Amino acid sequence: MTTNLDSLAEARRAAASPLFANLEGDIGVSFEFFPPKTDRMEAQLWDTFHTLEPLAPRFVSVTYGAGGSTRERTHATVARIAAESAVPPAAHLTCVEASRAEIDEVARAYWDAGVRHIVALRGDMPGGAPYRPHDQGYANAVELVAGLKAIAPFDISVAAYPEVHPDSDCPQADLDNLKRKMDAGATRAITQFFFSPDAFLRFRDAAAAAGIDAPIIPGILPVSNVSQTRRMADMCGTAIPAWMGSLFDGLDDHPAARQLVAATIAAELCRRLYAGGVRDFHFYTLNRAELSYAICHLLGMRPRGAAPLAEKAA
Repeated sequence: MTTNLDSLAEARRAAASPLFANLEGDIGVSFEFFPPKTDRMEAQLWDTFHTLEPLAPRFVSVTYGAGGSTRERTHATVARIAAESAVPPAAHLTCVEASRAEIDEVARAYWDAGVRHIVALRGDMPGGAPYRPHDQGYANAVELVAGLKAIAPFDISVAAYPEVHPDSDCPQADLDNLKRKMDAGATRAITQFFFSPDAFLRFRDAAAAAGIDAPIIPGILPVSNVSQTRRMADMCGTAIPAWMGSLFDGLDDHPAARQLVAATIAAELCRRLYAGGVRDFHFYTLNRAELSYAICHLLGMRPRGAAPLAEKAA
């Protein structure tokens, strides 16, 4: 890990004072949602969005189901954010089970709806099957990024993996693939969630050494559901520390205590990243606001209100 006097001073300050004392709120945040399946879930999504909106996120992203299974719902959610809020929306788009023509059509529809930011992903096959490119599709995220840039000057985010993508041969191969995505036109990388600050800081420094100078934003998952988090971690190769799992033991019937533990773990992770120089965070909200809002508050953020639509249009 590369250190400097500022980060060393910040580390000393973090150790010598209350962990969250006197933070300046000098961070930028973004939030991820998934498209709702039912009317009740839709109401919860918009309640979550409106709770987090006053924090003035730099963008909010909406996921895309395996094989494009949520294409219409993703588009409807992103289009509504673009139409009704000053917060810039980002639409996830994957290569899975779609031709280039189909993906290009979706991308053009987003551009026509005023969406300028795409999260370009290879994607996962339905049912967890091994990835197989569509015969007439984009083979991977590198090709997808290049294809999107050929359609319009999209702002493009891509995925990064501090603990290595499960399909990658080794860390260096994973870094090489990230470099290809950036060279193809991506603006930034957002990482898969992780629970070790050192894993991210080492990855950030390795990426810089590999010539990747674009921002790499840590993806933060506040653990609201332990069993769900374990399933997700198994799928993406994220390590869950034994100490963390034990903190949730016995809390299945105590949701308030579970929420407090979850917020504490995620907030401390963010605080350690902050001490390492990180100032941008991407929160996987799972369509719930409380944990992400509490962590942002601890990091010094306060409601600022979104910019007016006239300013956004300008």
